[in-house]
Amino acid sequence: QVQLVESGGGLVQAGGSLRLSCVASGGTFSRSIMAWIRQAPGKEREFVAGINWSGGSTYYTDSVKGRFTISRDNAKNTVYLQMSSLKPEDTAVYYCAARSGTVSAQDMRRAISYAYWGQGTQVTVSS
Repeated sequence: QVQLVESGGGLVQAGGSLRLSCVASGGTFSRSIMAWIRQAPGKEREFVAGINWSGGSTYYTDSVKGRFTISRDNAKNTVYLQMSSLKPEDTAVYYCAARSGTVSAQDMRRAISYAYWGQGTQVTVSS
């Protein structure tokens, strides 16, 4: 059973930066597709960024392109989300998610594609 533990959330002013981390255990991390998915109050879960097993391919939702960077360290079983130029609309609970096998670029952007989820970490951006 894959377990995911996020850390790094917090309160930051608009324009600031945060780095989220997600440590995986109990599975084959180096062969897993990883993603960050967020949920704001009263809204559905939204795909933020995804990365393939090698780190060679990354995917972002349009609203974070150029501001967020997803990366992974397979030796540490860890995936990161570097967030810069944060905006109040980035406020949400951020979840780390994982799946095994392959998935299309389209399905990678769907929360339902991920079998394993962390508990989430709160990111609050003040204006």
